[in-house]
Parts: sequence; C-alpha cells; structure tokens
Amino acid sequence: MSEDYLSSLNDSQKAAVLYNDGPALVIAGAGSGKTRVLVYKLLHLIRSGYDPARLMALTFTNKAAREMKERVASEIGPAAYRIQMGTFHSVFSRILRENAAHLGYTRDFSIYDTNDTKSLLRHVMKRMNIDDKVYRINAVQHRISMAKNQLISPESYAANKDLARYDIDCRMPRMAEIYSLYTMLCKQNNAMDFDDLLFKINVLFRDFPDVLQTYRDRIDYLLIDEYQDTNFAQYLIARQLMGEKGKVFVVGDDAQSIYSFRGAKVENILGFSKSFPGSKLFKLEENYRSTQSIVNAANSLIAHNEGRIPKQVFSNKQVGERIRLTGCLSGYLEAYTVADSIVERRLQEHCPYSDFAILYRTNAQSRVFEEALRKHNIPFRIYGGLSFYSRKEIKDVLAYFRLIVNPDDDEALRRVINYPKRGIGDTTLSRLNEIAAASSRSLWDVLSESQEGLPDLSATARRRLSEFVSLIRELQESEYESLYEQAADVVKRSGISAEIFSDKSIEGISRQENLKELLNGIEEYGTSYAEERGENPSLGTFLNEVVLLTDQDTEGGVAGDYVTLMTVHAAKGLEFRHIFIVGMEENLFPSMMNATEQGLEEERRLFYVAITRAKESCHISFAAERSRNGRTERSRPSRFLQELDDAYVERRVPQEMLGGHCQGDELPIHFSRSDAFERLPQPELIRRRLVRIGSSPVHEEPMVHQQIGDLRVGDTVAHARFGIGIIESLEGEGDNAKAEVSFQQVGRKRLLLRFAKLSKVEKDSI
Repeated sequence: MSEDYLSSLNDSQKAAVLYNDGPALVIAGAGSGKTRVLVYKLLHLIRSGYDPARLMALTFTNKAAREMKERVASEIGPAAYRIQMGTFHSVFSRILRENAAHLGYTRDFSIYDTNDTKSLLRHVMKRMNIDDKVYRINAVQHRISMAKNQLISPESYAANKDLARYDIDCRMPRMAEIYSLYTMLCKQNNAMDFDDLLFKINVLFRDFPDVLQTYRDRIDYLLIDEYQDTNFAQYLIARQLMGEKGKVFVVGDDAQSIYSFRGAKVENILGFSKSFPGSKLFKLEENYRSTQSIVNAANSLIAHNEGRIPKQVFSNKQVGERIRLTGCLSGYLEAYTVADSIVERRLQEHCPYSDFAILYRTNAQSRVFEEALRKHNIPFRIYGGLSFYSRKEIKDVLAYFRLIVNPDDDEALRRVINYPKRGIGDTTLSRLNEIAAASSRSLWDVLSESQEGLPDLSATARRRLSEFVSLIRELQESEYESLYEQAADVVKRSGISAEIFSDKSIEGISRQENLKELLNGIEEYGTSYAEERGENPSLGTFLNEVVLLTDQDTEGGVAGDYVTLMTVHAAKGLEFRHIFIVGMEENLFPSMMNATEQGLEEERRLFYVAITRAKESCHISFAAERSRNGRTERSRPSRFLQELDDAYVERRVPQEMLGGHCQGDELPIHFSRSDAFERLPQPELIRRRLVRIGSSPVHEEPMVHQQIGDLRVGDTVAHARFGIGIIESLEGEGDNAKAEVSFQQVGRKRLLLRFAKLSKVEKDSI
C-alpha cells in the first residue's frame, strides 16, 4: 500500500478517517464522498495494526458491501475478504446460525423471504377463519414487520392497549392473534423471516449476555453505512455490541433520512451523541457532484427543518444555471414541457438520453410523462418498476375492457374470470378450456350456452359462471354519457375498486393511486377526443390508443440510452446531469399522507434528496390544475417552493397564469413569500381575465371564416389542456364550427368549438 494513500482525501475526510479515539459520527452531505471515507477508514485501521477479521462493516445493500470490499481489496489484497462486511441481515444471520440452539432453532434454519412470509400468513388466516379481504395480506405483513423492527414481541403486542386500539380502527382486531400464531408456526418450521434476523439477534444478546460478550471480544471496530436509515433494532445492535468499547464509526446524513415507512428512525442519527457519550462529530460539507446553484438552493430548503444537524454544504464546481421552476396550466402540459425541455437540451448539448431523469413522488404520476415521451419519440425506462400500462391492476382493468369489447378474447377472460375472487377455481377453468378446445370455440361461446350444457360441473360452479356472464353482458349493454363514466362503472361493478381500496398497505395505496390515474387518463382522453372529433370515443377506440402507445415502448436506438423515470425514493444514491422534479403541489409533494410535523420534515428531506441528484441542471414544475375523479381540480403549488432562495431559482410561469401586463411566452415570477403565491390566479380568476368564447351567437356565414363569434383568425387563445395557441383557421357553422389552432407545446389541433371551450387572451394580458 502506497505511503500517500490518504493524499486524495480533503481535510474533513482525512480528519474523520484518522480519528480512532472513540465513537465518531460523520455527517456526509450529498455528493461529499461518503463511500470513499468508509473505504479509507477501513484501510487506515488495517494500516494502523487492526486485524481485518476483527473489523465489522455493516451496509444496507449487498451491492454497497461488495463495492466497498472490492475497493479495499484493490489496496491491500485478499486480506480485505477477512473483514466481517455485509448487510445487517447477512452478517447477523451468520451469528444466529452459530447460536441457533440458544433460541430453540437448528443452525440450518430456513430464512423466509417476503413471498414465503405472505404464504405462511395466508395459511395462518385461513386456519383462523379470517377474511383476507378485510385483513389484507400486505397490511398484515407490514404490521408484523414494524412490530419486530420496534422489538415488540407477540406477547408485548397483545398487551399493548395503543396497538389494540389502532388495530380496531383499522378493522383488524385479531392482529395480535395472527402475530402470535405466525411466530409459533415459524418456530415450528425452524424458520426465521427477514425481520427475525434483527429481532432474534437482539433477543440473543439480551437473554444470553455471555454470547454478547463473546462477540464484543471478537470485534475491535464497528463501521455502519447510511446510519440515518437504521431502525430501532439495528440501533440497539450497535449499542449492545460497541456501547462500552466506543469503537464505532457511523456515516450518514440526517438530511437524507426518508425511509420512516420502513421503520427507519431519524432520531438514531440526531441522538448519536447521547447514545454514544464522548463521540466526535465530523462534517463532510464539500459536494463533488452538483453546481453551486443546485447546492445552495438545496441548503436553503433543508434549513427550514427543525430536526437536523446544521451543516453548510458547498461546491467548488462552477456556479451553473439556476434551478428553473415552472408553473404549467395542467398536468398534461407539464409532461409536454418536460419532454420539450429534454429535446431542446439534447439539441443544444448533444448529450445522451441517459443524462436525464424525471422524478416524481408517486408511481402513478408516471403515466402522463410516459405518454408525452412516447409522443416525442424519446426512449425511456421505469427504474425499478413497470411502465404504467404494464402494472397488474391496470392490466386487470384493461382485460375487463377487452372482454367487454371482444368477448372472444380468451386471454382477457382467463385473467378476469376469477378476479376479484368469485369462487371460480382452476378445476372449473381447466374443464372450460377442454370443452372450448374440443369444439374449437372461444371460452365465451362455451359460457354463453345454457349452464345445463356443463353437466360435469357442480351446481355452485355453474351458478358462479352464470353470474359472471351476466355481469359482462350487463356491462356490454349499459349506456353511458361518457367514456369516463363507462370505465368508472366497470371498475366499480367488477369489484376491482372494492378489492383495491380495501388494502391499506403501502403497496395497496400505490395501486389505488394507479387506478385513479388510469381513470384520470381516460377522462382526459375522452375530453380531447370529443373536442377533436365531435363525439365520445368508444371503449374499443381507447384500447386501440393504449395498444399503439405501449407498442412504441423501446430502450432507444443505442443500447442503454434512455430517459429514466422513477420515484424520488428510488433515486436516492443516484445522480444524473439533468433532473426534472415534477408534481410539486400541495397534497402531492408534500404528500397528504405525511401531514404531521414530523411527516412534513421527512417530505422536505425527500425534496432535498431529489434536488441533490442533479449534477448540472434541475428543473422543478407544478400544475395549476389536474384531472381527479373525472373532473378538473385546482392544485396549489407546494409550500416547499416558497423555501427555495430566490438567488438560486429562476421562477417561470406561462403568461396565461399571470394577471397584469407581461411580455413573452414565459416570464419570471417571484413567489418566495407565501403571499406571492396568491398571484398565481385561481382558475375562475383566470377565466374572468380571459374572454369566454361561445357566449356570442354564431352568425350564418360561409364555411370558411375570418371570424366566428368573438374568435378571429390570428387570435391568441388559451385551452385548459393544450395551453396557449394561435388560431390559424375557422370553418363550419353551429355545432360543427371548428378552429384549427397551433399550440406552442402540443402542435396543431383541430377543435370543435362547442367542446373546446377556448378562451381568448386579452391584449392587456399578453
């Protein structure tokens, strides 16, 4: 190992690495070289005489552990692989196997993954005769997981009155019984789930102090990565192992603690000095990732959190462009604005698509951005997930749509015949498949016959099949005023809505948001179609549009070159040259689910994480209106936008959102103070400033006109979805009167005036 192995560290990094006199907390700001410090700390300890086998380094991912070990090995060789390095779960599973007999297990106990856990829980609830439509499996699993992370045993859970009240409120009063039986069966099966690996190690150390002492004697130094993400069980492990010895070195950033829904406690890092008396604090404040403007804007935001360790992150990179904050009339236009910006940036800089990422608060928000990117022929990928129309709950609804339009679609029928569950099992479906294959008919043809034609099926099975056929026929024959009304009725009467909205788990809430967004998209599509065609689209027309959209999905002409779409949570630890943070509105970001003071502080940290993913440019946007539940509702800009320092932000808003006099397509708007937000007019105020078209009678004129009512060729008009445009031509009469409008962002549209509801922008507003 070279003598100058520390020369690449800055002064703050070096001070942290060299300190060996007691507990140390390293607050590593975004992009400050956290991993480098951990690697060099290990190198320094080994160089100082510590035995690699007596060092323990804990991470949160196998990838992080592997990369650290490889970097250490590149300096000191095979000795690096003697370090006790890995995730909390992998390291302590080995210790549990060595001491399994103390806890009544054999050393070859099984470890249940999430699917195994859910399978056993289903068995438990079936054995207890509990309705899994009320006790949703994801919610039950989450409750037990959170209990174990808090080191709450089944006995303690049953005795806790607060937990009992909460379970009653959640309509799950038998949770304690489920937890108890689940734990008993795990033990009976000689198995532990992932949460047990942390729960049981705490039990082992608590109940067998001699075992705890053995491992204390085997570890000279404990290093922990991402300390802000530790839960109570992980915190207590560190305390028990190294509390007296004091040789503990943790790295993290309180400003990036965003996983409370997984049990992470920001209090662990904020209270480190109390948990480990005599500890020393080091701050890594130089950001090597982002420009000065991005870093300074992020600093101004996070300074509003009360619960934090103060630090002043700085960058020695170029000042860079200010963060661009843009207001859009609608979510649709927001997506087009982002797509346009990506196209423009690529033309200017000749950069690959992989330099761009779009970050949103919830998965459901991806739909409109996927559509805008497809329309612009921009390749993209959904990081760590599926594209909107590939998600299970969306495919389930679309399968119902397909079956209604084309009942001979066997694949659609197979998907929905027993979803939601209606007691039509695999045996019944297999028999139907046999009959259909033997007679070369579709499954629907077989089902449509008299149920008496299926004599080898039970009366109960025939009744359930008959009910399913009746449901589909009723949905086919019903009449609706709009495509949205039809889609919403299918979702409701099929039982999908009740199925999804009864699941209160984190995964269930995500599915609910996706379902709502599907209906929002259908409402927008129906409105746009009617404006352009003068009639409502059919369900089949919508399905064709979806197929055409999703058929365009590609990863681009160059392998791996695509725009990345992801939630902010998924983006943690990643970086991109150009970042777009979208949907910055109240009740969306911050989420309405985090309305408490602590919750808002975590939402602010989440926004901080989003901003600090950007290396060169950061674009933030919000919409004045969004489609929700079949209607357009006003949105209010996120309170966090007020907290960004004006010096580092270029605040821009389309002219149609401004009152008063302005010039150009987009103008700066300063709304760093709360009262300035009121200058963003509410939709009804916007409409008062715009001349509503359609109130004047349409005169009998030739088919091609220079003027219809108050509209003239050349007028600048506003449209609720498409934004600002210029009328290029007018034609038709009465209900057939049309305008061809060239919109700034979405191009040329031919609209029926009776549907389009165009508003003319007055001259004093331009």
